[in-house]
Amino acid sequence: MLEPYDSYIVCTSPRSGSTLLCSLLTAVGIAGNPKSYFHDCSIDEWLHYFDLVPDASLSERDTLVKIFKAAITQGSNSNGIFGLRVQRFSFEFLRQKLAVLHPEHITDAERFKAVFGNTLYIHLTRQNKVEQSVSYVKATQSGLWHASPDGTELERLSPPQELKYDGGEILKQIEEMNAYDQGWTEWFAKEKINPLQIKYETLSENPIKILCMVLEKLGLDSASANEVEISVGKLADQTSEDWVNRFRSDYVHKDLCSE
Repeated sequence: MLEPYDSYIVCTSPRSGSTLLCSLLTAVGIAGNPKSYFHDCSIDEWLHYFDLVPDASLSERDTLVKIFKAAITQGSNSNGIFGLRVQRFSFEFLRQKLAVLHPEHITDAERFKAVFGNTLYIHLTRQNKVEQSVSYVKATQSGLWHASPDGTELERLSPPQELKYDGGEILKQIEEMNAYDQGWTEWFAKEKINPLQIKYETLSENPIKILCMVLEKLGLDSASANEVEISVGKLADQTSEDWVNRFRSDYVHKDLCSE
């Protein structure tokens, strides 16, 4: 008999649909409250995020115990399921701190289990790296990262700026996004983890179907997904399409892996 899951981790990279997936999992009410609790590579930032007061008398390990306890409290529902989103660029720091917290374990998988219990790993990727990278460059320029289906802003990180096509920056981000995917794939192989694979393209096409699939994998009632409303919309527009087409024309001879 399979051991029931206590938690799940959405392992991803920017502009892969993780905000949509996490919003659906939160909205269903029985699948935790997944957020990027360890987004910053700094213990001080973690303390600040959880409104914890730094205590110089505590060892690093004892400080981490407080932080992870706070994360589990915020990321769990009453049924005890904990949800977490992890971006690849901040993953190494998280790994290092788990090693401080549980030096008695040898592997990362053992350390994750020691903290979060039996964990389902979800590998959320975006197959079309050109569109993913255009989305990233456009978001950094516009300052707008997420909006609702009716266009209402959900997350803005900087004031609006004039949008300007930058093929070199898009290419740089394609290489970065491919590296993130490769990093996750290599880590899963090293840790002998078989993650649940989800593509942005499939999630975007039918979010509720993917939500049902994740709930079923977690052993939760998938019928709960039928009451969930989609609260995150697409930001792709004519400018996005124009940039994608221009980039493909400019770099027609470049090997871009998945396009």
